[in-house]
Parts: sequence; C-alpha cells; structure tokens
Amino acid sequence: MSSLKLIVGLGNPGPTYQDTRHNVGQWFIQALVQHQKLALHLETKFFSQLARYSYQTSSCWLLTPSTFMNESGKAVTAFVNYYSLLPEEILVVHDELDFPPGVIRVKQGGGAAGHNGLKSILASLHQEKEFWRLRIGIGHPGDKSKVTSYVLHSPSKPEKAEITLALQKAVDLVPQMIQGEWPKVMQVLHSCH
Repeated sequence: MSSLKLIVGLGNPGPTYQDTRHNVGQWFIQALVQHQKLALHLETKFFSQLARYSYQTSSCWLLTPSTFMNESGKAVTAFVNYYSLLPEEILVVHDELDFPPGVIRVKQGGGAAGHNGLKSILASLHQEKEFWRLRIGIGHPGDKSKVTSYVLHSPSKPEKAEITLALQKAVDLVPQMIQGEWPKVMQVLHSCH
C-alpha cells in the first residue's frame, strides 16, 4: 500500500470564512497542526500554507490552499507536479453534505458530487480520481437551493461539537493514514455513528 505524502484540507481563505461549514477540511489540518505543535507557513509558489508532519520514519506534507475553494486545484496541482506525487499518495479532506455532523468516512476515488473544491482538483489533475478523500459530515439544509448559503455559514453549537469530536478521532488516526493502513482507518471511523 502507498503511504501518504500529502494531506490537503479544503476551505476558503480569510477570517470571513474560517468558521464556516465549507472550511471543515481546513479545521482538520489546524487540529492536526495544534496536536503536533507544528506551524503552517505561506508558500507562494504552491498558493498554500504548508507544514511537515512526521511520525516514526514516515513524513507527510500538510497543505491548506490560500486560493478560494473553486481554485483549490491550482494549489494542489502546483504541489503535486513539483513533487511528482501519485494520486494514491494524496488525501483531500473536505466537507460532506450527505453525512450528518460528526460522521466521517474515507474513500478512494469518485467524482466531485457538486463540491467545487473537488471539481477544481479533478479538473487540474486531468480527471485523475484515485486520490483518497476524508469526508467530514456537515449535514444538509434539506433544499438544494439553500446549499450555498448553508456551507458558507457556521454550524450550530451542537453541530460544531459533533464535528470537533469527529475531527479528533480522525486526527488520532493520521499515523495509520500516512502508513497506508486504510482498512484499519475505515474500521475505526466507519464504526463510529
């Protein structure tokens, strides 16, 4: 199994968006950075904030694009091309409307399912779909016309508490993710909720 070389947390830049549901991918990176006492630094050639995570003999880059969500592919492709990464060495962490808050699932491959960040990455990677995804449930507003407003607002306090708990579970599994132990990761995350 391939080990991970890059974990990307999707979101929009700036204080206006930092607490919104659409930024839970970035929340994951921030939780991981805090857990490991790391610091993200701006790397303009990759349109990103970066940190380096190490576990035993493995290490992995953590990346949050400094572009807006619909241009996430610009940051991911710049990095992936520079380091010649394979799709299966990449994990993209993003918000998932189809799951209630607090549910996290892992999968490899698939389409964008209407997610603008994933659309941008798939287009930039020339439809190469075999990267891993960590899908963080944020719930659904119940009406398609309300989705844009919903993802760009903060979750309620109970929702935020559920999401935070789930992020912590996922952060604890990062060593297994980096080492490509996906069955073990799925067993733990998919048995929650």
